Parts: sequence; C-alpha cells; structure tokens
Amino acid sequence: MATGTDPHVRTGARGVHGTLRAAIPERHLRTDRWWLPPAATAAGLLAFVVYSTWRAFSNADYYDAPYVSPFYSPCLAENCEPMRDGPNWALFGTWWGLSPAILILILPLGFRLTCYYYRKAYYRGFWASPPACAVPEPRQKYTGETRFPLIMQNIHRYFFYAAMLVASILTYDTVLAFRDEHYEWGHMGLGTVVFAANAVLLWMYTLSCHSCRHIVGGRLKHFSKHPVRYRLWGWVGKLNARHARLAWYSLISVALADLYVYLLAIGAFDDPTIF
Repeated sequence: MATGTDPHVRTGARGVHGTLRAAIPERHLRTDRWWLPPAATAAGLLAFVVYSTWRAFSNADYYDAPYVSPFYSPCLAENCEPMRDGPNWALFGTWWGLSPAILILILPLGFRLTCYYYRKAYYRGFWASPPACAVPEPRQKYTGETRFPLIMQNIHRYFFYAAMLVASILTYDTVLAFRDEHYEWGHMGLGTVVFAANAVLLWMYTLSCHSCRHIVGGRLKHFSKHPVRYRLWGWVGKLNARHARLAWYSLISVALADLYVYLLAIGAFDDPTIF
C-alpha cells in the first residue's frame, strides 16, 4: 500500500489529492466540454433569480383583470391591488409595507431550493461540488448536508405540502381566468391558456417530486396488498423519471405567466380573445 513517503503520492493534501492516492498531475482525464452543462445551469438559474427578485420587489404591474401574477397569488397583505373574487386573505393587515410577493414566494422557493434535482443543479453550477462526473471539487474536505445550513435541506418533505397548496391556488386562479375584464364567465383569452399550461406544469413538477413518490408508495412491504397505492406509485414513478425536465419547464412557465401579466398591466398589448 502506498504511504506518504512514496514519491508518486502527494503529501500534505486531502480529498482526491490525499496521501493514499496516486499523484496524477491532471485534475481529471475528461476531454469533452464537461464544464458546459454546469455553466448553462448556473446561467439559467441566475437569470431566473434576477428576474424573480426584480418582479417580487417591484410591487407593481402584477394584476390585469382577470389575471394575477403567480408571484403575487394569493395576496396576504392589505397593500395588494384590489382583486375581486380572488384567493386573497389580508392576514398581514396594513403593517406589512413590503411587496406582498415576499409573503408567498417563500413557499415555492423553499420547495425548489430543497428539491433533490435543484440541489444537484446549483451544487454543481454554483459551488462546483462537484462540477461534473469524474471532475473533483476544489475543496479539500467534503461534509455533504450534515452541517448548517445544508442540513436544512431535510425539510424538503414539508415544503412539498406547501407546494401542493400553492399549486392548488394557482389552479383556482386558472379557473378565474375564464372570465373577462368585467368578471363575466364564458371568456377565454391567451392569458387563460398561459395560466392553464403553467398550472399543469406546476402540478406535474410537484407530483414528480421524490417526496411525493415516497408518500404514495413508501414503507410498503407488499405492493400486492395495496393495489391502489401501487398504481399511484407507478404513475408518480413515471413522472419522477422526468423530474429534471419538469423542474425547468415549470420554472420557465411560471416566469412567462408573470411576464405575460406584467406586459398586460403596463399596456404593451391587449389580451387576445379566443372566445
């Protein structure tokens, strides 16, 4: 076995460059563009963070009857713009002076931050932990998710229930989108389609979650004795295989839904009527 006195073994190093590992000069042997996926991931997530932060703190142009931005629904403060018949409760009264979006975005944000796929995405994209397969991370010590703050990732299962609530509310907003600007039923505009597509993608992403799969079929010793749960577990499993794609599709759709409402609110164009 190699020791620290072997000339072909690095001394005084830890991790992949530890004293019990061969002293290979190259950091890795990959010759492809391994850096491209983590770079693209970091760019995509950074773009969403910048956009959503701007929209959340702008506290304006988030409502154009009958559409309300998914970033601001439900409104939980009295400083919201009037939204008739919407899922809004002024739980925080008049003392809340900041943007009402901050009150609700913490729920879907917490769900996505603790999501198993997003952990992999931003661990690689922003922290290079590790940046790619067969490429060592730059740190000498790896602690995983055993210390604060990463140990907080274990609350993902609880954010799943919050995400279910948010998806339900946005589904209700989609139902309300079948009204015109005078709140008369029987209308369908392009915004209705945008909201419906966003609601479907959010549900697919939420239900494809690993926590959902465990809740549906976890801790069962005999699937044969639980045919209904087994069938549901199979459906969730098929969605789970597409969890990464659904994470991105739903992230883009919620941003596009907000952008659509913003453009309507500033008068960039009128909502095209389908019927």
